[in-house]
Amino acid sequence: MSDYSVRELPLFPLPDVVLFPQQLLPLHIFESRYRMLLQSVLESDKRFGIVRIDPETGEMADIGCCAEVLQHQTSEDGRSYVVTLGQQRFRLLNITRDTPYRTAMVSWIEDGPVADMESLTSLRDQVSGALNDVVTLTAKLQNRDVELPEDLPDLPRELSFWIGAHLDNRAAAEQQTLLELTDTHDRLHRQFEMLDHTRRQLAARTVLMDLK
Repeated sequence: MSDYSVRELPLFPLPDVVLFPQQLLPLHIFESRYRMLLQSVLESDKRFGIVRIDPETGEMADIGCCAEVLQHQTSEDGRSYVVTLGQQRFRLLNITRDTPYRTAMVSWIEDGPVADMESLTSLRDQVSGALNDVVTLTAKLQNRDVELPEDLPDLPRELSFWIGAHLDNRAAAEQQTLLELTDTHDRLHRQFEMLDHTRRQLAARTVLMDLK
């Protein structure tokens, strides 16, 4: 389901960085063009778009996530340290300006309506269980405390965004795929398969460790 409201949004393309709704993203802004972008958004609604760039092809993704500036601190040399929070996802419609920084017309996108809430809730519970097992097994293998946050999202869509944001930082292509899905069930199902695969691998490793 799409919200067809369209607006112009400044863009901050980043190699292999994928922002999800309701997730924090700290940024270090030092290039002059992005200093200008920051100054501009601070004077308006504090929002700009984070879009992944594929480092191998240099191509910019069609789907990104709006970031809202929560905190910012600028040093004497002009560098800024910013904390942003992911808001709505958007689809790039067309680039409206390339210099000094890119801006684009975008349309907002949202997950479609839930057809079967009971099935979605059951899937959420399966994903939560797999996630907890992965964390528990990782802690055992590494012999250190690893715990999930107490404020882990309970709602299916928000949980799927949290998991997407906390994938291994080498999984940007998979994160982008998850960001682009507009069906909460599909996103959670894909994440369950990943977590279940990881859980099985970790369980096998713990068995071998216990045998030593």
